[in-house]
Amino acid sequence: MAASVPEAESRPHQRDKKGPAMPEMTRADHGANQLAALLGLARWQLRLGLEHGLLPKPDLAGDRWSAALAEGARGRGEGVVARFGDEPPVGSARAAARLASRVGLDVERGDVEVLVAQGDLDVISTFRGFPVYLLRDLDRLDSDSVRRVVAARKGPLTDTVDAGGAATILGWHRKTFDRIAGERGLETDRLGRFALSDVRALSADEQLARQVGEERRNLALARTRRSETRAEDVIRAWILRCSAFLDGDADQPPDTAPLGRALRSLTTIRADMAKQVNPMP
Repeated sequence: MAASVPEAESRPHQRDKKGPAMPEMTRADHGANQLAALLGLARWQLRLGLEHGLLPKPDLAGDRWSAALAEGARGRGEGVVARFGDEPPVGSARAAARLASRVGLDVERGDVEVLVAQGDLDVISTFRGFPVYLLRDLDRLDSDSVRRVVAARKGPLTDTVDAGGAATILGWHRKTFDRIAGERGLETDRLGRFALSDVRALSADEQLARQVGEERRNLALARTRRSETRAEDVIRAWILRCSAFLDGDADQPPDTAPLGRALRSLTTIRADMAKQVNPMP
């Protein structure tokens, strides 16, 4: 709400002894980022709130909101969070992977579309023309409904799965599954498919899950460290070029744009690295 002002300042025609009264300050209008910050929302939450009629549409040119309209919507942010949650929606591929891990079947993107067509799952929005889904809606889906859709697609192959489907069920990289399948001596049928029961046994192996999780963290940390090194190299090279200019060995100073990008990147990378090294419990 706008701050209150002294009574004298609320009378635009009254003059004090020092001269004319100062005009009352007005708040600027709001763009999408400003409105999201005002309401305590992420941009994706703001977009869904607008699409589903929970938030007012812009009332000014250039897709902007007047200060009055923005202030009037201030209390609606909590309703948007309650409706859509805190996790952004995902596309069909990630939706299928989420369901595959939960029900222990090689769910595919087409299965997600069938679940939508038969009314079990809602398309909450689109991104670049493709449907997206809320994680909470995926997690609330009846597991038997998902199994029936997968079984209808696979027919007599329901109890087997190829290597890619097995990796999807386990949430592993394909190379990781191939390696462990070889180490464990998992058998395949004439089509090169694995028994679904063998894949589920891998999923139930807690020690193996910890091992794979640790390998994944180490690989992610190694990638992050390589990114850190690249950003540091850009900054060090810039410093050398700057020193050359200061010493008179270069006619022009180095462009500051690459330095700014590298510094921002390095800040983000090191924050990510801190999370990877010291994950939250």
